[in-house]
Amino acid sequence: MRVLVTGAAGFIGSHLCEALLAQGHVVVGADNFDPYYDRSVKEHNLRGARAVPGFRFVEADLRDAEAARRLMGEGFDAVAHLAGRGGVRRSILEPRAYAELNYLATLNLLEALRERGPRRLVFASTSSIYGSRNEVPFREDDATDRPVSPYAATKKACEALCHAYHHLHGLDVYALRFFTVYGPRQRPDMAIHTFVRKMEAGEPIERYGDGSAERDYTYVDDIVRGVVRALERVRGYEIINVGGASTTPLRRLVALLERLLGRRAEIIERPPQPGDVPRTAADVSKAARLLDFAPRVGLEEGLERFIAWYRKERTS
Repeated sequence: MRVLVTGAAGFIGSHLCEALLAQGHVVVGADNFDPYYDRSVKEHNLRGARAVPGFRFVEADLRDAEAARRLMGEGFDAVAHLAGRGGVRRSILEPRAYAELNYLATLNLLEALRERGPRRLVFASTSSIYGSRNEVPFREDDATDRPVSPYAATKKACEALCHAYHHLHGLDVYALRFFTVYGPRQRPDMAIHTFVRKMEAGEPIERYGDGSAERDYTYVDDIVRGVVRALERVRGYEIINVGGASTTPLRRLVALLERLLGRRAEIIERPPQPGDVPRTAADVSKAARLLDFAPRVGLEEGLERFIAWYRKERTS
């Protein structure tokens, strides 16, 4: 396949590019280097893909409709649309940026697909769409009409827009709802990365709430495997959970990190943050059926891998 990966310089996007290249696919990566975090981190993420002859990088901002049209003019078999602004808490402070970077960029990409092809799209959605649910696990047919953050709302809007373009223009779209992805190259503002960095430095960590909040942590290799399968199989329109299929309370996550790092965490307790949800939990039976997906990397193994990567990066 010849695949376009948007958000190629990001955490998941850079891993996806490398996985596709390892399978012999031709990959064009696109990214606008949004200043959510330092550009040098994203340039570093791209080093592995740039070293492979089948990869080419294009700096492009999908908020520019003409830039999206130019990208599609290159001719692809499928598109993995991972570009966008993540982060629940920051979306409350900068809702307009999220509307532009997530919704407007996706609209421009869909218009370019309608005009120039290809007809196959895999869209990176999020478990945040499920909102503050008590019933677990989360299923794709659960109601998702009450998002609790602008970030979740923009991703929900993108899913609806993708369905409209499937219905009107025959695009094949799989919207994959990712559940708390972690692993090497994770965004530096995310909990696991922040905790490891501060605990290694002997600094206190902030815990929002009483530690009972539960997350379905999913190792990046599992996510990437799901995306690759989706690119190969996308047909029609489907929403599919891609997650670790088990939940971990925040207090247990911290205890695991203490044991693996060999350090005691100094915890500063903070009130729960607006927009955060009490739990996430993925029902991945649909992913198993459509993508032959099953998570392979458990949380403890994944944390060991992340810590090894972090320590290597810190000393290199």
